[in-house]
Amino acid sequence: MLHRWEDGRVSATLPQVVPGADLPDAVTIYEVGPRDGLQNESTVVPTAVKADFVRRLVAAGLGTVETTSFVSPRWVPQLADAEDLLTELGDEGLGHRRPVLVPNERGLDRAMEHGIGAIAIFGSATETFAQRNLGRSLAESVRMFAPVVRRALDSDLWVRAYVSMCFGDPWEGPVPVTQVADACESLMELGAHQLSLGDTIGTGTTGHVEALLLELERRGIGADVIGVHFHDTYGQALANTLTALRAGVRVVDASTGGLGGCPYARSATGNLATEDLVWALDGLGIRTGVDLGALVETSVWMAEQLGRPAPSRVVKALSGG
Repeated sequence: MLHRWEDGRVSATLPQVVPGADLPDAVTIYEVGPRDGLQNESTVVPTAVKADFVRRLVAAGLGTVETTSFVSPRWVPQLADAEDLLTELGDEGLGHRRPVLVPNERGLDRAMEHGIGAIAIFGSATETFAQRNLGRSLAESVRMFAPVVRRALDSDLWVRAYVSMCFGDPWEGPVPVTQVADACESLMELGAHQLSLGDTIGTGTTGHVEALLLELERRGIGADVIGVHFHDTYGQALANTLTALRAGVRVVDASTGGLGGCPYARSATGNLATEDLVWALDGLGIRTGVDLGALVETSVWMAEQLGRPAPSRVVKALSGG
């Protein structure tokens, strides 16, 4: 349970630490709650609340926080206030550890007007999702991203490349590992610093994760430039994460409270909850720099803003909710 001290600080019961074999000493959590978490919510969260959310996450020890998305407001109305949010955050929303999602050059222009230091582009491993998400084929989407990445690199921005539908597609079904690797290669060849492998509908399993990482390594895309982004639709996100860590991955995407999904794939449920990830990593003695008590308190607060409980199992267990 959460324990509140006289000065208002909150601490949480912590797991017993028993280190596991073949695991790293430290992991970087790439927090996606303010962007990927809120973009699929039916409730449009006020800009001031979003800014407070980002600040609370940073205060809880999350160094990398993806803040918003510069897509068309018609596509994602929940994030239509991207400019206002960055204005509200000021310097707190800038730098290489505050990425924003940009779909094209227009999005990049809007983001750069606010002095951002990092961007993420969002590709696909399947043709159907590329068409539904970007209105373009896979090849056309890569051509669209090329000038975005080039201009970003010329401006000394940090660049991440997301690839969605890496472990299954609701329209096309199973996606061959080689097809996923082809999509990853095409984006990394543009010059991105980091690749995020997205299990958009949460159908991935541990063997599948191993196979994809091995294929990417064979093609020269090592685990040192890879992040993993697992949705927990079938309860496999933590198992898949540990498999990735044992294969050398050191960056894990997660969303505080387990918020999120994908507005273009109805079968996509919430992301791996940051609290569930931190509990598991704390128990393994893996450093994240995150204060679990402060994080749970933030999730409880955000759940109040959204008017519903947080999906995270750890939040429920520690908050009594």
